[in-house]
Amino acid sequence: MSWRPTYRSSKFRNVYGKVANREHCFDGIPITKNVHDNHFCAVNSKFVAVVTESAGGGSFIVIPVSQSGRLDSHYPKVCGHQGNVLDIKWNPFFENIIASCSEDTSVRVWEIPEGGLRRNMTEAVLELYGHSRRVGLIEWHPTSSGILFSAGYDYKILIWNLEIGEPVKMIDCHTDVILSMSFNTDGSLLATSCKDRKLRVIEPRSGRVLQQASCKNHRVNRVVFLGNLKRLLTTGVSRWNTRQIALWDQEDLSMPIVEEDIDGLSGLLFPFYDADTHMLYLAGKGDGNIRYFEITTEKPYIQYLMEFRSPAPQKGLGVMPKHGLDVAACEVYRFYKLVTLKGLIEPVSMIVPRRSDTYQEDIYPMTAGTEPALSASEWLSGIDRDPVLMSLKDGYHRPNQLVFKAPVKEKKSVVVNGIDLLENVPPRTENELLRMFFRQQDELRRLKEELTTKDVRIRQLELELNNLKNVSPNNV
Repeated sequence: MSWRPTYRSSKFRNVYGKVANREHCFDGIPITKNVHDNHFCAVNSKFVAVVTESAGGGSFIVIPVSQSGRLDSHYPKVCGHQGNVLDIKWNPFFENIIASCSEDTSVRVWEIPEGGLRRNMTEAVLELYGHSRRVGLIEWHPTSSGILFSAGYDYKILIWNLEIGEPVKMIDCHTDVILSMSFNTDGSLLATSCKDRKLRVIEPRSGRVLQQASCKNHRVNRVVFLGNLKRLLTTGVSRWNTRQIALWDQEDLSMPIVEEDIDGLSGLLFPFYDADTHMLYLAGKGDGNIRYFEITTEKPYIQYLMEFRSPAPQKGLGVMPKHGLDVAACEVYRFYKLVTLKGLIEPVSMIVPRRSDTYQEDIYPMTAGTEPALSASEWLSGIDRDPVLMSLKDGYHRPNQLVFKAPVKEKKSVVVNGIDLLENVPPRTENELLRMFFRQQDELRRLKEELTTKDVRIRQLELELNNLKNVSPNNV
């Protein structure tokens, strides 16, 4: 890619990255060593959640954003999964609700108490079983309060209605592992990248593939919708094994609008797009730097701005929502960088340098707020609405009228769903075989216990019946 300096007028030309002081970092975090290509970190205005290394099963920790510094080695964890946790995402409308997915084929929804955890949490609000293999990705719908998407290694995407705690739709158009998912602004379209080297734009309610691209020269890894620009951006690898980005028209995926080579490194490139500022951030897994660009509707479409550099390599990155940023410091984006070697979470703020202390309306337009535009049933009925917008000028005050209500379900029926909802697929790895074996052993043990208790009850009833027969002749 050409890095020649340009003198195009842009208010974001001088954006710079600022690392937080050591006392504002989170230290002593046992960050997971899992090599799965995910961020392993999720952030909102209240909490930072990070997937951790654990001996048995999978776990993650949830730390209040204000509680920086060194973490106690016995800090409580969320540890209900039986396999490694692969992805975690906060609900955009209920800031105490977080979803997680795991190698144990389950998706779980947790409610974190105010102020954080005081003891280990093992009971989830909802346990969702429907995939026949491990679940690698989860995404909340951007405008509906109770819709969750999950993508598994069974090549299927399930749409969960959390109002009833059941899957309501299965998208079965992929022929290999799904690598990433991204929604457009109102959630009416879903873009996916897949290991079969195809980029797809899907209508999620019907599961119909609207557009599909076979990427021969550009092997797609990650995809992201660029707000309301009707554009898609993908990161991937060229035929010469150089890292590359490509810009696509969402209504015509026959050819990319533009392709740009980045460098010759091998780490996966994660794209982050800020729809309010039209800025694109590229962070490579294992890199120490973060490049940022401005997206325009006219040529050259992708304008290089600057690069944040750091010697510490990043395993993953969490992103603070807009309403959690420091508006007074002209902060337009904030990353939470996972540094595995140091067990450190390092906040990195992207700041627009301004001399004035007043509110800068030109860099803080109305942004997507924390009020859902739709309920789950409304979205499933076919209604689409843009996000409910909010202003950051007067600070952020969360209304307390919304309450997350989980459906009441019997534990036994959920376990049965985990086995019988979809067709069983033979395990491909030894770990999957072991997990399936132990799950069947638990089920056999439970059935044997039920059988024993019923045998005892049958004997008791037979004795009572014999007693009644013996008593009745004497009375006669």
